Amino acid sequence: MALNLIQTNAYEITPVLAVNAQTGTSYTFALSDSVNTLVTAANASAIAVTIPTNATVAFPVGSVVNLAQTGAGQVTISGAGGVTVTSVGATAATPKTRVQYSGLSAVQTSANNWLVLGDIA
Repeated sequence: MALNLIQTNAYEITPVLAVNAQTGTSYTFALSDSVNTLVTAANASAIAVTIPTNATVAFPVGSVVNLAQTGAGQVTISGAGGVTVTSVGATAATPKTRVQYSGLSAVQTSANNWLVLGDIA
């Protein structure tokens, strides 16, 4: 995936986020989602987002996937078998966006371990 950049002046180049617009009720993060990308989730029904195992998608440790709920359907993040998800949400292992237009970031802290933070329920 090419990195999108904007030169704002003679000394500074700013990355531009690509948007990966998802409209279904399920989605599994892809490696390209961690490279200057915002995943948007727009559906009227609940949306299940899965973080795959490191054996399936080799995210480097420190990868960040940003997601925004742009539709009415609440987004739930969960890990595939063998993936541990932690957060401060009421359901810490399966955090959910709080309301429409909530955003969250999933950070891989080690292989198969992800911390989800943001506007979560």
